[in-house]
Amino acid sequence: MSIQEITVETRVAGPVEKAWRAYTTPEDIKQWNAASEDWHCPEATVDLREGGTFMSRMEARDGSMGFDFTGTYKTMKIHELIEYTFGDRAGRVEFIPDGDGTRLRVIFDAETESTIEEQRDGWQSILDNFKRHVEAN
Repeated sequence: MSIQEITVETRVAGPVEKAWRAYTTPEDIKQWNAASEDWHCPEATVDLREGGTFMSRMEARDGSMGFDFTGTYKTMKIHELIEYTFGDRAGRVEFIPDGDGTRLRVIFDAETESTIEEQRDGWQSILDNFKRHVEAN
């Protein structure tokens, strides 16, 4: 069975350097990395190098559930591309200059427990939070 890729994208006002910093700095990640208001990211770690690892702790605000989103960076092109693995899946983040802004495209392998639409909607919601965070700071 082939793995289906899902793509989500946003455009933020601001240079690639600003978008990169917000995407790769733990203090920033904790502020935007949640798919809905009833979830949050109380902890994040980043070892931003090829072979380095990352972790974002995702928790329901009411404490009813949580999980660690962890992975390993495979390719790192500063201000351009991050490729990573998480479990047996892979993802990549592309930083694309777009006039006075930056397009951020995230492509990731789908999992089998949730529908493609649910996964796309969840990851898009996180990117929408990312956009709001970058543009507010």
